[in-house]
Amino acid sequence: MGAGDASELSEFFLVGFTNELQLQPILLALFFLIYAVTVVGNLGLLVLIVVSSRLHTPMYFFFSNLSFIDLCYSSITVPKMLMGFFSGCQTISFSGCVVQTSCFVIFAVTEFFLLASMAYDHYVAICSPLLYHIIIFPRFYLQLVAASYAVGLMNTVLLTSTTFHLAFCKSHVITHYFCDIPPLLKLSCSGTQVLRLLLFVCGGFNVSVSLTVVLVSYTWVFMAIIRIPSAQGKHKTFSTCASHLTDVSLYYGTTVFIYLCPTSEYLLGRERLFSVFYTVVIPMLNPMIYSLRNKDVKETFGNVLRKTSQFFPLPIPRFP
Repeated sequence: MGAGDASELSEFFLVGFTNELQLQPILLALFFLIYAVTVVGNLGLLVLIVVSSRLHTPMYFFFSNLSFIDLCYSSITVPKMLMGFFSGCQTISFSGCVVQTSCFVIFAVTEFFLLASMAYDHYVAICSPLLYHIIIFPRFYLQLVAASYAVGLMNTVLLTSTTFHLAFCKSHVITHYFCDIPPLLKLSCSGTQVLRLLLFVCGGFNVSVSLTVVLVSYTWVFMAIIRIPSAQGKHKTFSTCASHLTDVSLYYGTTVFIYLCPTSEYLLGRERLFSVFYTVVIPMLNPMIYSLRNKDVKETFGNVLRKTSQFFPLPIPRFP
């Protein structure tokens, strides 16, 4: 296949998560269970926020978008992996690979900037509580979320269009369980210097800008917490940020470790392990992180169950 003839390639073969046949039934059951929890958790939190007027605040608007992103994020990779475990068919069409890569990039990048927006929201709520509704007004937080998606879309257009203009003639085997840009680079027999530079520049920009907002926001938050005289007040204020800090640490830690490492260190197996963590595990954990420690969500969920029990008698759980 010559340069510029990438479109002649009809399909790729995905190596999958493992080649060990005896492990595949176990992994199928495990990942199916994780994905089911992810769908129920994120969809449930999203519906709860939409139907409850009590949760119609900027913070929960950000939560609902995070749940939507995590649901989409996981759904573009996990079902295909499960199909591979179940049927043994690990092929994906060229157009399917383009769609999967595009969706993956837009949701991955959007989550960076959504987490940054949430950090800024926490900063205003803690450091300027009297001005919160003046600063974080509806049009502003809608613009923050729209800007996050816009940056994700721009990254998708730049990176995906550049990637799939390459000529893939070395092999059609992708050493991964989904179509991702770094393993696709290995298959190209045309020049990849531009794409490598673009990948590093875009990744560096996304991480540096969003992480700077997070770090600056929480620096001011911690300074405000230190000035609180009572230990109980410090603990209560810090607990409002703990869930978000946990999410930021998990997400940034895994994605930065993969995508901003030099290409020579992109070792087979390592990228699959860490990719599972941020495409499968983190989307499952986020609803738990943001709901189990959140009094408003637990009380709203209890109220919904009580209303539901009027039509369908159910035991009502008591939350601490």
